Amino acid sequence: MSIDLRCFTYVDILQPQTAGFLATISQGYHPLESQASLFIEVSPGMDVNVVTDIALKRTSCTPGMQVVERRFGCLELHHYDQGQVRAAGEEILSALDLKLEDRLKPRVVSGQTINGTTGYHAQITNRMRHGNFLNEGETLYVLETHPAGYALIATNEAEKAANIEVLEFRAVGAFGRVYLGGGEEDIKEAAKAAISVLESIGGRDNPGPAPVFY
Repeated sequence: MSIDLRCFTYVDILQPQTAGFLATISQGYHPLESQASLFIEVSPGMDVNVVTDIALKRTSCTPGMQVVERRFGCLELHHYDQGQVRAAGEEILSALDLKLEDRLKPRVVSGQTINGTTGYHAQITNRMRHGNFLNEGETLYVLETHPAGYALIATNEAEKAANIEVLEFRAVGAFGRVYLGGGEEDIKEAAKAAISVLESIGGRDNPGPAPVFY
């Protein structure tokens, strides 16, 4: 079986807003604050069913999300015991004859920082979010990642680092996107933490154009 491991990442401790956001969008068993999480993205998309089968038969982890698309499939697993979450990852890699180094490195595609957001901009942002609200006058930060799944760990680390609002993150599809709101200095710290964790994750080369920041 030939499976392309696109994203494979552990989240040690889910932060309150990140966990709450996952519960908002998950169609499985919702993760809770302080649980550990594993997010995997594979191609072809249908092969995520095999990944789920391995993890659930060999560990006590709970699935929060399984999305099957034509090209990509993704799975989120969680448990209060970090050992169970890491065991799930190890079992998946072993059963599929994969190594951690086979995953794609995360690539930052773009970043946008908008200070002093206008009222209508805040409103139109809030209409599409599933998380907290962006208030008029606050700073909006948008980070775009590839593959999409790394948006989860970027959001979680941003929330750890600063007092910000998690507006939205999209960890499924061609690209991942993270939307954060808050004070200008807090957003700077959150953005730094998000990019830092992405740069710390190893794997096979993921070439692309240089990231664009605004």
